[in-house]
Amino acid sequence: MSEFDDTTGMEEDVATDDYTEDDTTDYSSGTTETYDIDGDGWEDDTFQADGNTYIDSDGDGVADGVALDTDGDGVSDELHMDTDGDGTFETEAMDTNSDGYIDTLASDTSGDGVVDQVMSDTDNDGYVDTVSSDTTGDGYADTIVSDTDGDGYADYVSIDSDADGYSNTVMTDTTGDGFLDNVETYPEGYDPNPGDPNAPSGTDGNIQPGSGNTL
Repeated sequence: MSEFDDTTGMEEDVATDDYTEDDTTDYSSGTTETYDIDGDGWEDDTFQADGNTYIDSDGDGVADGVALDTDGDGVSDELHMDTDGDGTFETEAMDTNSDGYIDTLASDTSGDGVVDQVMSDTDNDGYVDTVSSDTTGDGYADTIVSDTDGDGYADYVSIDSDADGYSNTVMTDTTGDGFLDNVETYPEGYDPNPGDPNAPSGTDGNIQPGSGNTL
């Protein structure tokens, strides 16, 4: 799981522009802000352009993030980042509970301008514990992976395979050993014995209770 190290409050929208350090205009407001978007414990380099603060975390002269002051009060309230290094700010960092710490990253992983993955720190421990993804591009999350006990390992996976808004498959780690050992499926018209209608329950279906790590 990933760790959040920045402490700037955020809001919405994913930026798609890229910038290099080529502007010397002074947009200073008297407010000093520091950033560490790569989480290495060192303050990132910044430069000003277009009224925004651009963040160069690796010192190569190319912005890896941009902090926006959307309300003009001199304090940044949105942070957009280029997490995959392709020169496009595809991820927005947000503080959804207004505690001053980033708890949610919303990303456009497909580059179509629409958010399709959201990573969240739901228990405010500084680590991502839930990832929701739209794998079909229909605008709705169809796969959710969670670490419900905070041990750093996913123990809950929910999949909506037919895009009806309801989970068809739920996999859980009931023993805490890091392996998903329980599988429940709920497709419409599910037949537990598709191979032989006269076979006892569980003998030729895709679930065999008590069989361990069987998917």
